[in-house]
Amino acid sequence: MIRIILIGYMGAGKTTIGKALAKELNVPFYDLDWYITSRMRKTVAQIFEERGEEGFREIERNMLHEVAEFEDVIISCGGGTPCFFDNIDYMNQQAPVVYLKVEPETLYMHLKMSKNDRPLLRGKSQEKLITFIREQLKLREPFYTKARYTLDVTLMDDYEKIKISVAKIRELLNI
Repeated sequence: MIRIILIGYMGAGKTTIGKALAKELNVPFYDLDWYITSRMRKTVAQIFEERGEEGFREIERNMLHEVAEFEDVIISCGGGTPCFFDNIDYMNQQAPVVYLKVEPETLYMHLKMSKNDRPLLRGKSQEKLITFIREQLKLREPFYTKARYTLDVTLMDDYEKIKISVAKIRELLNI
């Protein structure tokens, strides 16, 4: 049985690497945010708007407990998932957890393209966005580093580097 959970800040490449890893291992891929959207029939932004971050985090925890029971699966979690409740401890009990670590400047470059799609980034100027990312990483790093494995994916800017990251995860996990 294969079950792997990927964590890291938004824009780190969890979905990109997760899809590539799942394809290579021939197992299903689940992005937790997409799973929530599918089950709730609302976007993450709509849930944030209707229930606030606290309400969203409760739904997120419940959905994490569902998908983390699946067998033969690669799961990509939202950037905040490990930082609430006992989520990171639960994830570590369920599967090998890999923290995809990326430098703040690289995250900024990835996120500036999609900031309107992400509730926590909406409406922030360039200066505020980079400051926000740095502050968030400082707060979240203690949770992220509880993962059993860490992989620096800062320079993942083309398909070849995605393949290298997938190979490194396989090597880390001996699969």
